[in-house]
Amino acid sequence: MVIGGSAGSHAALQALVAGLPADLAATVLVTVHLAPEGGSTIAAMLDRIGGLPAVPAVDGERARPAHIHTAVPDRHLLITADDTLRLGRGPRQNLVRPAVDATFRTAARWCGPRVIGVVLSGSLDDGASGLASIVEHGGVALVQRPDDAKFAGMPSAALKVVPEATALPADDLGRAITALVGRDGPRPPTELRDSLLWETDMLAYGHSANDRPGEPVALGCPECGGGMYRFRTGFADHYVCHVGHSFSPQALLSARSENVEAALWTAISALQEQATVLRQMARYAGDRGDDDERRRHEKEAQSARHAGEVLRRHLTGGS
Repeated sequence: MVIGGSAGSHAALQALVAGLPADLAATVLVTVHLAPEGGSTIAAMLDRIGGLPAVPAVDGERARPAHIHTAVPDRHLLITADDTLRLGRGPRQNLVRPAVDATFRTAARWCGPRVIGVVLSGSLDDGASGLASIVEHGGVALVQRPDDAKFAGMPSAALKVVPEATALPADDLGRAITALVGRDGPRPPTELRDSLLWETDMLAYGHSANDRPGEPVALGCPECGGGMYRFRTGFADHYVCHVGHSFSPQALLSARSENVEAALWTAISALQEQATVLRQMARYAGDRGDDDERRRHEKEAQSARHAGEVLRRHLTGGS
């Protein structure tokens, strides 16, 4: 079982884990967005709840039934063919590491119809395309009901691309999961997509023997500037660059918006510097009695200052 969440998911995680039996015949992998420089208290928090031991994931350790393994900061939590856990420092996905989609996609590839995927509270749409991969390869999808989530973004996005997912309050998810363990999903698994093979190879190894799939799009990667490709899984689109940075639609929009804002602040700074240089040139022209050049530089300085003020008002919401 793989569980993903972000903002507001701690309470939902606690409620879910409290509903799991101590003899659960499944391994639980938990990925929650974490700051790269911080520690994680999630395992300790979950270990105090219910009957399942919870531990931070260890690279190379075998996934253990009736145990909870939690992601650690700045590492993607991945699972491999023999149920070995890997902590990968591959490209960020949706601007974060660990990313929910990274965990979900490796589970979809290597565990197929054995997987139960769960999306909890969080902003934006990390986890949606990963959940679609799980269902496409025979797994089961559960989602915290959006009106029960502190932040409805991730659950709502998951339900849009996996409409057959079961949506429940967090308090009911544990019992629902227990009833599903050992049962295959409602869809027969499909053949592994080339895109899933390529992405999971890039996550685990940093390279892939498979050709890069996907439809080229006229966008540069917000992280590295490289060319990007659109991948589709069911109703879910996401965008991947040639080195493996991956973006859901909302994460891509957020990243592009940040890049645009940074570019506009750079332009404001350049315009201010230009106005300063032009005022100095106007002063020098006045000192030597060249009034025509002085007036021209003063006018150019005023134009540069005005352009900078227009951009600043746009960014700060001023009138």
